[in-house]
Amino acid sequence: MPAEIAPETETSDESPVTTTVTVRCTGHVRDAVGAHELEYTFEGTRLRDFLEAFFAEYDVEDMLIAETEADATARGWAPPPDDLPGTWRKNPEGEQTRPYARVCINGRFNEHAAGFKTKLADGDRVALIYPFMFCC
Repeated sequence: MPAEIAPETETSDESPVTTTVTVRCTGHVRDAVGAHELEYTFEGTRLRDFLEAFFAEYDVEDMLIAETEADATARGWAPPPDDLPGTWRKNPEGEQTRPYARVCINGRFNEHAAGFKTKLADGDRVALIYPFMFCC
């Protein structure tokens, strides 16, 4: 199912909408949350709503979200060529993940959907990925 963009605001005549998703956590996020999978209900329908609610309950935002472009970039990577093949998308500053960290919706990176505006539905899977990195 392709991800959709939800309206920015909900009308005040309606009661708040809640969404329940399956959250899968890996690596350091799994350690911090204490589970590899859980059901999570939040108010709203967008990925941004989910992240705000989840980060208020679990202290993993600093692990996943980069506040600046510099925080989202790993040192040592080769600069990309000027003419990149295919379609390349990047979330705007403040909505990017840290190097090696990812947020996926139903197995798809959020920047390949609608970023933090991606609409979530009951039963969707949100993966919060921050792998353990080992060095020799």
